[in-house]
Amino acid sequence: MKNIVTRIQSPTPKFFKVLRNVGLVLLSVSSVIAAAPIALPAVVITVSGYVAVAGGILSAVSQLTVPSEEKLAREKELEHYSGPGSEINSE
Repeated sequence: MKNIVTRIQSPTPKFFKVLRNVGLVLLSVSSVIAAAPIALPAVVITVSGYVAVAGGILSAVSQLTVPSEEKLAREKELEHYSGPGSEINSE
């Protein structure tokens, strides 16, 4: 099993970057609701707490996700073929 530090430092797939950002938005919105200077119903505050937890977990799990070995191999192969003068890079 990969080390946590290695997983954090490795690239995150695009889909999980989007999920991480959604989690951060949920976390920030719930923080604003929880710190609102006006009196809000207890249900709103309770839901805000659950949304904060969900956003934090979503962001953390998404950050620790790494691409599969097959995808890394394909990306490395494409880097090899997309050098200067190749057909892929000739646009």
